[in-house]
Order: sequence, then structure tokens, then C-alpha cells
Amino acid sequence: MTCRLVILASGTGTIAQAIIDAYELDIKVVAVLSDQIASQVLERAKTVGIPSECIPVGNSRELWNIEIVEKTAAFEPDLVVSAGFMRILPPDFVNRFPTINIHPSLLPDFPGAHAVRDALAAGVLTTGSTVHWVDAGVDTGPIITQMQVPVLPHDDERTLHERIKKIERSLIVTTIALILPKLEQHV
Repeated sequence: MTCRLVILASGTGTIAQAIIDAYELDIKVVAVLSDQIASQVLERAKTVGIPSECIPVGNSRELWNIEIVEKTAAFEPDLVVSAGFMRILPPDFVNRFPTINIHPSLLPDFPGAHAVRDALAAGVLTTGSTVHWVDAGVDTGPIITQMQVPVLPHDDERTLHERIKKIERSLIVTTIALILPKLEQHV
């Protein structure tokens, strides 16, 4: 059974593109949703005929919480992938939709929006990326997979984050492949 997948993303969409291009997976990306009207990920989706929509937060977080649940529900996903989506999802969302997130650190170290900066500030020699189930906390859900990335002496936030993003593209596809059989049991 083909898994119906919704991607949430806020930026350029390179991780979303890796998922879209993963023809070896038995998935159908049924929508790409963003919170940023100018996000490149929306254009990537449109280019390949995937429905895409921006749901900006606006003046009311409470209304946004309702709207993100309703818009996602309309696509009837079996799995939601947060791929560089820079918003905390409401409890109603994570309790309703199986959702995974890719995060640029080796959780539980450096949760939150500035993981790469925080890793550099801490002086760690190794960081990486984590794919985890999303719960009501911030990067606190159960870890599914992780991959290490060494911190090089010349690294700044941009160079380290770019190296992490390169491994994230394959890590997210591998992780989806790992969890698809479990999802199919519940569909």
C-alpha cells in the first residue's frame, strides 16, 4: 500500500526534494505545506505537480494551530515529514498525524532552532543529524535514526550546517524506508 505523505518545510526544500526524488520508496507526496510564502520549497513542489500551500502564522497562533490541522487532514496523510519546518506543531496535530522531524544535531544534545550554532559554541568535535518522532515537546520525541558529522577546525555555522544538510537528504529517505513497514501495519 502506497504511503500518503505530507511534507512541512519552511525554506529551500532540499530535504523535501530528496523525498520527492526517492522513487524507490512506496510513497506518494500528496502535499507540501509551508509557513513562509517565499519559501523555495513551494516552487519545488509546484514544478513537479504536487499541491502546495502556504499557511502563514499571521496574528493568531491559535487560528494557525487549527488551520494547520485542518489543511493537513484534508490530504489524509499516513505520515507527515517535518523537513526544515521551523514551527512547533500543536498537540492536536502530533496526536492526530504520525509525524517525523529531521533535526541538525545528535539529540538530545542541542534541541531547538539554533542547534548548529549551539554545537559550535559548545566546542563539540562531532555533531550530526537526528530523525525523531514528533511529540508535544521541542525535539523531545523518540529517536529513530542518527548520523554523525565531524566538526572541522575551520567550520562556521554556514559550512557546518551545509555538511549536515548533505547527510540529512539521505538520512531522511533511509528513515522513511525503515518506518514504512510499521506504518503499513496501522493503515
